[in-house]
Amino acid sequence: MISGEKLAQEYINVINNYYPRAGKLLRHCLVKILRLHTNHNHRDHYYVGIYYANRIGRRLLEYQDIFKDAAENMGLVEVVFLNANHLVKDPYSKIKQQDFRFWLELCWLANEEN
Repeated sequence: MISGEKLAQEYINVINNYYPRAGKLLRHCLVKILRLHTNHNHRDHYYVGIYYANRIGRRLLEYQDIFKDAAENMGLVEVVFLNANHLVKDPYSKIKQQDFRFWLELCWLANEEN
């Protein structure tokens, strides 16, 4: 099985090669492969998580059909869009305790200017 990081990079490459305008926006985001394991049928489902800053949210969501289509063609279930600004400020979020490095990346993304 291919690692989540390599799969995320391959997804970014597909977007950059076939949809360059959407790829320009994706450069300002964090792309992660999210795994959901279901006990019901003992299968893993893989999603694309796109973490974005407030400033590009509206423009990014204009391309959501392209992002979802590319993920579906790669065999991924769905694309989930997550606002980094909201996650960093959420008092109930446990990201900081569970994965401090990822939380720092989200802080950097949320505070990035241009």
